[in-house]
Amino acid sequence: MAMTTCLTWMQEKKLQNHFGEKQFSLLYKASVHEFSSESLLQRCSKQGPIITVIHSEDHILGAYVPKSYPEYCFIILFAFQETTISQCKIGPFQLSMLFCESDRNSEFNINLEKKEVAISINTMGKLGLPQCDISFQECEVFRCEDLLDKRRMDGLTELRESLLTAIRTYEPYGGRVRQVRILLLGPIGAGKSSFFNSVKSVFRGHVTNQALVGSKTTGESEKYRTYFIKDGKDGNTLPFILCDSMGLSEKEEGLHMDDIPYILEGCIPDRYQFNSMKPFTPGLGNYTGCPMLKDRIHCVAFVFDANSVGHLSDEMVEKIRRIRRELIKCARGSSQRTWICSF
Repeated sequence: MAMTTCLTWMQEKKLQNHFGEKQFSLLYKASVHEFSSESLLQRCSKQGPIITVIHSEDHILGAYVPKSYPEYCFIILFAFQETTISQCKIGPFQLSMLFCESDRNSEFNINLEKKEVAISINTMGKLGLPQCDISFQECEVFRCEDLLDKRRMDGLTELRESLLTAIRTYEPYGGRVRQVRILLLGPIGAGKSSFFNSVKSVFRGHVTNQALVGSKTTGESEKYRTYFIKDGKDGNTLPFILCDSMGLSEKEEGLHMDDIPYILEGCIPDRYQFNSMKPFTPGLGNYTGCPMLKDRIHCVAFVFDANSVGHLSDEMVEKIRRIRRELIKCARGSSQRTWICSF
């Protein structure tokens, strides 16, 4: 069962901001791991910077230790006031000198076994605390990490490389096609072309802008485009093709609903010029009459602008639902391929 802190969300946020935009991970909680200095030091050694929080009936106070135990360093004591957090510096001390009776300091000592905090008169004055013994009910210790902590960044870099490798080495199920065709659908201006440019930039290793991006009210994608992407590492073509189409609209200037089945079946050729007033007509231009499995759409991804997705009109929501029903119908009616719909 996961441990939860006794701090309120606001108290935790204030502490994080007070010590420089830190992120807290709860390492030790006395009521769970025993009121024991030995247990605390065992769990909190070599964890990097830590913060100890003492919860008494009337006060929340503690100590920020910026270096791993058993290193010596200056320790920042703190106490919550009504609207602020007071603090003062002591040391240099080891973490153990805050807790161990045999290694105690005279300025600030936490006795876990007796659930008492001993604070010098001078330190009490600096923290704005009343001059009296403080008994407490809980003691918590958190690991403190910068939001861009090196370990966290290393972990994110490792995860990113793992995901990129999985995509590079992906093999479509059954080996019936070499590349999966992914159709991008979404409202006009949602960023389908920008999404493609971003994906290509990631794999190429530098910023690219192959797909035209702009702010026209009718969108920039007025042609059907199929984009192959080469990996910047080895120059090999990636195992997927991104297919960009005209944007959806509640009005008449967007992608015609009758065009979608032809796109899904692979009948519409690359660079086909959409006409929102006149749907695709079989037999004209480069119409593909008998598309092969590799020409068909295998996956559909809807692209939305995160800033406006919560404000889609009822007409747009209904249009997306109609398209989804069409996708499901196509999937059920096809024995030759599997459809994956992402929303």
